[in-house]
Amino acid sequence: QVRLVESGGGLVQAGGSLRLSCAASGRTVTSNAMGWFRQAPGKEREFVATINWSGSRTIEADSVKGRFTISRDNAKNTVYLQMNRVKPEDTAVYYCAADSDPYLMRPYTSENRYNYWGQGTQVTVSS
Repeated sequence: QVRLVESGGGLVQAGGSLRLSCAASGRTVTSNAMGWFRQAPGKEREFVATINWSGSRTIEADSVKGRFTISRDNAKNTVYLQMNRVKPEDTAVYYCAADSDPYLMRPYTSENRYNYWGQGTQVTVSS
């Protein structure tokens, strides 16, 4: 069983930066694609970014492309989301998730692919 714990959320001013972390425990996720998703109040959960098992392939949503960067440190069993030039519309609960199929070269953007989820961390961007 995989346990994912997000951290690093908080209140930040528009234009600022924040780095989210997602630490895995229970078993290693070094062979799994990992994703970040977010859910704003009153909205559906949406894809933010994903990274394949080796870190060689990433995909970002158009809404965050050029501002957010996903990365991973397999030695630490941790995935990161660097958020730069944040906007009020980035306000949401951010979740990390792990795909259960190992060694995918191309990660997926659909949340239906992800079997393990963290509890989420709140990010609030003030204008």
